[in-house]
Amino acid sequence: MKALSPFAAVCLSALVLAGCGGSDDAPAQPQVIAHRGASGYLPEHTLGGYELAIRMGADFIEPDLQITKDGALVAIHDDTLNRTTNVATLFVQRNGGYKVSDFTLAEIKTLTVVPTGTGKASYPGFTPSSANAFAVPTFQEVVDLAKKQSSTAGREVGIYPEAKQADPAMEDGILKTLAANGYNANSKVFIQSFSDATLRSLRTKQVAQNNKMPLILLGVATTAADGTARMGVTGATGVQALALKDVAAFTEGVGVLINNTTYPVTKTFIDQAHAAGLKVHGWTFAQADAAPAAAEFRKYLDMGMDGMFANYPDLAVTARNAYVQGK
Repeated sequence: MKALSPFAAVCLSALVLAGCGGSDDAPAQPQVIAHRGASGYLPEHTLGGYELAIRMGADFIEPDLQITKDGALVAIHDDTLNRTTNVATLFVQRNGGYKVSDFTLAEIKTLTVVPTGTGKASYPGFTPSSANAFAVPTFQEVVDLAKKQSSTAGREVGIYPEAKQADPAMEDGILKTLAANGYNANSKVFIQSFSDATLRSLRTKQVAQNNKMPLILLGVATTAADGTARMGVTGATGVQALALKDVAAFTEGVGVLINNTTYPVTKTFIDQAHAAGLKVHGWTFAQADAAPAAAEFRKYLDMGMDGMFANYPDLAVTARNAYVQGK
């Protein structure tokens, strides 16, 4: 019998363990969020990277969003183009740099996203189905991919966009795109931001539009002197602590930094967040080796974490399913 390629083995594992191509996940099952796609393996924030993550069984793909000079939403983490694309070989700097907001969508579409970190230009046994799989995608293209792959896989692929700019135009663009594609409160979608002001504004607009899609506040887990868990967000004077009951008034969950000694995520924090009606997602699970990755995932799953942003979604899916099967 011919040996399976690395990708075929991963997909088979996802099929058996996570229902890759099967039914939707149970509501209470911890969710695997592909951090910037399968960013540990392929160029981040590309249709190819997102598709690989989906094939590996990820529940959600995560597009960070920036705005071009002509107002288009594109999936890229930085507010500049030079770290993740070949922009420096094609264009001279503008206003002293390569800011996304200084380039039109047409110009950005001429760029190629390059591998960073442990990412490579290809993955063994995997051929992306998208044309221009390693160009900078628009938000609409990411949505289109999620819908197409949902049909192919036989399960709903969630999207988890982040508003990288605290900008009303960013808020409006995200809400308009999601609404135009049929997303609502019952869809597999979260909108995330590090800005509580952005999420409060989004919630106000959602209520006015009668389309209250789930929101996630990003930050750190903090604890007051009396043991009360709070959500730490970055403000003008440093980290500001928000009471979880106040966060729950305008969001459905929190995304917290893991493995931080100053602001550690504890079971107490997760328990108190759950008591306030909030989901808890952790970022970023970046262990590349299977054994330490499994131990790290298990540590936070045992605390009750509801979702994990992972650079290596195959390792996250394997750890999540081992945890679910062992319960």
